Amino acid sequence: MEKFKTIDEVLDFAMKSEQEAVDFYNHLATTMKNQEMRETFLQFAKEEVGHKARLQKIKDERLFDLSDEKVQDLQISDYVVSTKPSPDMKYADALVLAMKKEKAAFKLYTNLASRTENPEIKAVFQNLAVEESKHKLRFELEYDEHVMREN
Repeated sequence: MEKFKTIDEVLDFAMKSEQEAVDFYNHLATTMKNQEMRETFLQFAKEEVGHKARLQKIKDERLFDLSDEKVQDLQISDYVVSTKPSPDMKYADALVLAMKKEKAAFKLYTNLASRTENPEIKAVFQNLAVEESKHKLRFELEYDEHVMREN
């Protein structure tokens, strides 16, 4: 696990992670034949760009007073089989892949928050974990509405 000495190092790491998420969702969108799926993943890429911009603003303006909001977890991603992206993948499989990605990001940020004594760094990681849990919840709700109800 990386060691962070300053809040700037934390924010740089977080921005790099958000850029990786942007790239992931953009790539996933390019592999989709279904227009609705393509648009869904492009929307998530756009949101990740927004997270990165928010982190940059926090860094530039030295804003470290972040929310402690809690987000519900439906835990659907705990019970579905993981899959790899492919051009012919079904919408349900793409949602599962996205849920797993967001869950991994949540766990990463939660773990990083638990490993620091610096309250500013801890707050940044906890806030990022909340954001990722919101994304996961959105994918779970989409899965519940469009996959589970059809079966």
